[in-house]
Amino acid sequence: MTARRTILTAALCVMAAGMASAQPAPAARSQASILHLDDPTLSKPTYRVLFESNVRVPMRDGVTLASDVYRPDAPGKFPAILVRTPYNRASAGLTDEARWFAARGYVVVRQDVRGRYDSDGTFYAFKNEADDGYDADEWFGSQPWFDGNLGTMGGSYVGYTQWAQAIRGSKYLKAMIPYITTPDIYGNWIYIDGASHYGFDLPWGGITMDSHVSQFTDGFAWDPIYRHLPTATADEAGHHRTPHYRDWMAHPTRDAYWDGISFDNDYNKISVPILSLDGWYDIFLRGDINDDARMRKEGKTPEARSGKRLMIGPWAHSVGTRTLPTGIDGGAPAASGDNAVFDMKLVFLRWFDHWLKGIDNGVTADDPIQIFVMGDNVWRNEKEWPLARTQYTNYYIQSGGRANSAIGDGVLTTEQPKGADRDGFSYDPANPVPSMGGNVCCSNVPSGPMDQRAVERRDDVLVYTTPEMKEPTEITGPIKMELFAATSAKDTDWTAKLVDVQPNGAAQNIQSGIVRARYRNGGGKPAQAIEPDKVYNYSIDLWATSYVIQPGHKLRLEISSSDFPRFDRNLNTGEDPATGTRMIVAKQTIYHSARYPSHLLLPLIPRGAGK
Repeated sequence: MTARRTILTAALCVMAAGMASAQPAPAARSQASILHLDDPTLSKPTYRVLFESNVRVPMRDGVTLASDVYRPDAPGKFPAILVRTPYNRASAGLTDEARWFAARGYVVVRQDVRGRYDSDGTFYAFKNEADDGYDADEWFGSQPWFDGNLGTMGGSYVGYTQWAQAIRGSKYLKAMIPYITTPDIYGNWIYIDGASHYGFDLPWGGITMDSHVSQFTDGFAWDPIYRHLPTATADEAGHHRTPHYRDWMAHPTRDAYWDGISFDNDYNKISVPILSLDGWYDIFLRGDINDDARMRKEGKTPEARSGKRLMIGPWAHSVGTRTLPTGIDGGAPAASGDNAVFDMKLVFLRWFDHWLKGIDNGVTADDPIQIFVMGDNVWRNEKEWPLARTQYTNYYIQSGGRANSAIGDGVLTTEQPKGADRDGFSYDPANPVPSMGGNVCCSNVPSGPMDQRAVERRDDVLVYTTPEMKEPTEITGPIKMELFAATSAKDTDWTAKLVDVQPNGAAQNIQSGIVRARYRNGGGKPAQAIEPDKVYNYSIDLWATSYVIQPGHKLRLEISSSDFPRFDRNLNTGEDPATGTRMIVAKQTIYHSARYPSHLLLPLIPRGAGK
């Protein structure tokens, strides 16, 4: 799901924090041995390829979907791979991928989903993918070249189509490779802890995905579009009127609207092994990690539970490539960062060779988790997530009462809070803190790592920083902020961002999160009003990372109330965020005392301890 104008900017540099007992990292095995890129059992390109264009595949209601078929030019039956996409089945590059697999003994079918490109029907995001995907799976059973073993692959929306069709449980479906995706539409695609995923929802959902063909947005004046109020009709500012976007904005809680399109409660219906892949800077990272844990626990069959695999690399909305700028994989030189780049088709082929062809290539013996440890710039196998050897450590915030901006007196420390018991700032929705990188995709909102110094000049950003770190420290796992705060408003947002400060002063984002006050008890639950000026404990999910932070750097925490347009602005009035147009300034107070010990909970990994 890559819109033409997706922007990946800035540089990722080495980071800092420390553990007193840190030891050198264990020597890493080669990239090939971790990823099995040198597996001698991989299927070889022994077939010429036949191509059939625009084969019409019928759905249960009579709609037909345009499909291209690539198959080995040989008699007999073969396993098949289905790719269902809203981005044009004939996209350049992906047709070459189809031929690559067909030459190795697979029939590959690339299909336009309902209402997109050459397929019939009307497109409404997510709505028809479960039934249409199942009908497509069943169509394979009547094909003379099909041996009964079907796999699926693809990323983003193409990954979602796989999750959706797997819910229906075709007997032919045997294995999946969904990447940079999640079936949790409500809680990852559209909303994050009560806030709209606005920098994705509007440009991708409201504009790019409106109508039969992708509506790219080159040349748009984006600032007035994002700032349009109410947000429920912001698609009009982009010259569109998109039904699914408007419905998303009308359903900010996990109500019945999401049933049938958000499959975050349906892992127990899936019976096949799944290889998932994602990136530390991808928009769907949080959902993908949750999917992995849920499938291991709730999958319908032992094969689905024990066969689940997860790979997370140093990528944004892509896999196997250098989607981040050259040389920023954890701050190493470009040559070291090359471990992030490899031919993903080889990983996919090994998966399908086992599950669709029955080749005994060791897939079932692989460790369930593979992560790229940024900073060390190596792949590492793990037995579980979070890691069992994690040492969860509190980093408290404290100040002399003036933590505003990077020149303030905010401190981040493992010691209990001391000094002043609070900091304050004003949050004005008319002048929100701008988004500077992070887990964003598919729009002009910058994603990945960026220098945060422009943001840290603002008085509405509280900044807390450690001293220079003396030892390398590994942060691998989920990150959480426990924030004690009060607001003068009837509703507001709280944001937290973990940042590395380099010796030259550059400040690079590691991870970040948000919580909307009315949804502090869970983004999917009904809104709970807050009392102005009352102190509440807000838990902010900063997602996860794997980063080795180097000596000489500082670790920093930013706290504010906006990250726009990655997330929609809270107007502070307590009115419906999607339909409100009136804005007020909120007086925000952050507490850090023995009574209200606001702190980060960081997952630190002992160095040299092994697995």
